[in-house]
Amino acid sequence: MSDLTVVSSRGSITISREVVAELVAETAARCYGVVGLTPGSRMGKLLRRPRITVAGDASGMRIGLRVVVEYGLNLAEVAATVRSQVAYDLQRLTGLPVESVEVFVGDVRVTA
Repeated sequence: MSDLTVVSSRGSITISREVVAELVAETAARCYGVVGLTPGSRMGKLLRRPRITVAGDASGMRIGLRVVVEYGLNLAEVAATVRSQVAYDLQRLTGLPVESVEVFVGDVRVTA
């Protein structure tokens, strides 16, 4: 997939999807109840890479990510918090609109 480009009267800015994925990972990791991100495939598990998808274009990004949630918390509330925080931070940091954020709870973990 191609990079995301924002064009204005003063020029253009190109942002790689990898940078957007890194912003998503950092934002999600700071959300209450999230103890980590999970890979989405066997290969991702072998490589220990979290799976974050960045689809769409500069007119509307579609984000998908898998999170590990702390045991005992309301999964729907944690996912809603991640969804809104990721959308807010991406729009604030990149200036690009976020069409949707899909949060998948991939695991639940007891923390000490």
